[in-house]
Amino acid sequence: MDTRRPLRTLALALGTAGLLISGCTSGSSTTSASAPAPAATASPVPAALKTFYAQHLSWRDCGVTGFQCTTMKAPLDYAKPDGGEIKLAVSRKKATGPGKRIGSLLVNPGGPGGSAIGYLQGYAAIGYPAQVRARYDMVAIDPRGVARSEPVTCLTGPQMDAYTQVDQTPDDAGEVTALSGAFKKFATGCEQRSGEILPHVSTVETARDMDILRALLDDDRLNYVGASYGTFLGATYAELFPVRAGRLVLDGAMDPSLPSVEMNRDQTAGFETAFQSFAGDCVKKADCPLGTTSTSEAANRLKQLFADLDAKPIATGDPRKLGESLATTGVIAAMYDETAWPQLREALTAAEKGDGSGLLSLADSYYEREPNGSYANLMYANAAVNCVDLPPAFTTSKAVTEALPTFEKASPVFGKGFAWASLNCAYWPVRATGTPHRITAEGAAPIVVVGTTRDPATPYKWAKSLAGQLSSGTLLTYQGDGHTAYGRGSDCIDTAINTYLLEGTPPGDGKKCS
Repeated sequence: MDTRRPLRTLALALGTAGLLISGCTSGSSTTSASAPAPAATASPVPAALKTFYAQHLSWRDCGVTGFQCTTMKAPLDYAKPDGGEIKLAVSRKKATGPGKRIGSLLVNPGGPGGSAIGYLQGYAAIGYPAQVRARYDMVAIDPRGVARSEPVTCLTGPQMDAYTQVDQTPDDAGEVTALSGAFKKFATGCEQRSGEILPHVSTVETARDMDILRALLDDDRLNYVGASYGTFLGATYAELFPVRAGRLVLDGAMDPSLPSVEMNRDQTAGFETAFQSFAGDCVKKADCPLGTTSTSEAANRLKQLFADLDAKPIATGDPRKLGESLATTGVIAAMYDETAWPQLREALTAAEKGDGSGLLSLADSYYEREPNGSYANLMYANAAVNCVDLPPAFTTSKAVTEALPTFEKASPVFGKGFAWASLNCAYWPVRATGTPHRITAEGAAPIVVVGTTRDPATPYKWAKSLAGQLSSGTLLTYQGDGHTAYGRGSDCIDTAINTYLLEGTPPGDGKKCS
C-alpha cells in the first residue's frame, strides 16, 4: 500500500486549520470549568470517577473486516461526574503478530474535528508500518463532539453552502457586517442544535477521556501517535498524566504557549511558505497557470484571480458558483500535501478559462462536503473545540482591521482572509476555559516531537518550541514540504519513529531527515 497520504484524507485532517470561514484552530487549554484531573501518578482513581474507570467494554464487529467497535461512557462534565454521561465511540484492530504484543497504540489525526475512527479504519490500521501493526492493537476514539461521539451540529447543508461562500475579505462596511453576521449565525446554530455538549468539548476533557480508555484497555501507560491538533491533545495528556504517558509521537506539532492571534498569524505565514514552495515548483513548468518567471509573478497572478472571482464568480457545473472564498479554500486545501500540486495546477488553469469545477472540488474535500450536499461535522467540531480551548483572537471588527497589516505581511496572498477568519470565536455562546501556557509534562517518558520545515498548517517553529517546552521532548525534523511527516515517504522519519514505538528508544534530539 502506498503510505503517502492522499489530499485531505482523514490522515491529514485539518492541521491547525479550521481556516478561512471556519476560523483557525485553538492551540491550548489549560484550565477548565471541569474538576481537576486525577493526580498524574499511579495513585488510585478518584472515587467520583471509579464507575467510569471500572466499566466493561463490550466489543462487537464493526462491519469493517478486521475491526471491532464499542462504546465507552465518560462524564459529560468532569466537575459533576454524576450529572450526566456522554457516550464515546471506540474502535480497534488487534495486533497481528508476529512478535510479542506491546500494548495499545491510540491514534488521532487532528482537526480538531477529524474522526479518529475514520482515520484508524481508513488508514492507520492498514497503512502504518507492518511491524508496528504486528506489535500493537491499533485503537481510536472519536473525541467528544466528533463524528460518532455525539457530534456537534450547527447548520443544515444549504446553510453551510451559504456560509462557505460568504466574502471572507470584506471590502466595505456592508461586507464586514455580512461576515460578522455569518459568524453569529453559525454560533447560534451550534447553540440551538448542540447547546448541551458545547461547554464540554475541550481538549482537557478529551485527554481525560483518553485516560479512562487507557485503563479500560488494561494499559499501564498510554502509547499514542497524534498528528497536527492531535499533538496538542497528546501533549495535554502528558501534562495531566505524565507518569501514565508512554511512547508519544507528536507529528506536525502545535505550540500551546501561543495566544490565538499569534497562532493564527504564524499559521498565515506557514501557508505563505507552502505557497512559495508550490509557486517555485510551478513556475519551472511550461504549463504553470501562474506564469513562468518568478514566485512573485505567481503570487500576483493568484491574487488577481481571487480579485476577479470576488468581482464575478464563475460556473462550476454545480448550482454553486466559484467565488473568491471557495477558490481560496481550494488553494489552501492543496497546500497540505505536495502530491496535490498537479491537481491544483489543473484547477487553476481551468479557473482562468472560466471553469471553477476543479477548485470547487478541492474546497469540497476540505470542508468534507458530500455530493448530496451534506457535510460531515468536522467544521462544526473544529469551531466548538477551538472556541472553548482559547479566548478569541479578536472580539471586534475594528481589532481585525488594526491587525490586518501584520497578517498581510505574513502572507500577501492569504493574510487578509486569515485575519478576518480569526474573528469567528468572538460570537461563541460558550466561554473559553483554556489559556495559552507552556507544557512541560515533568516526569513523562521521552516524547518525540516531529516538525516539517515547510509545513503550512503547523509551522516548523511550533515543533521546535514544543520540543523545548517538554521536559522529556526530543525534536525530529523532516526537511521538506507538506503537513506532518510520518508515513509520507521518508524512510529516515519512519525508521526513527518505528524504532521508538517498537523499542522505546527515541531518536537523538535534533535529528534531521530529508
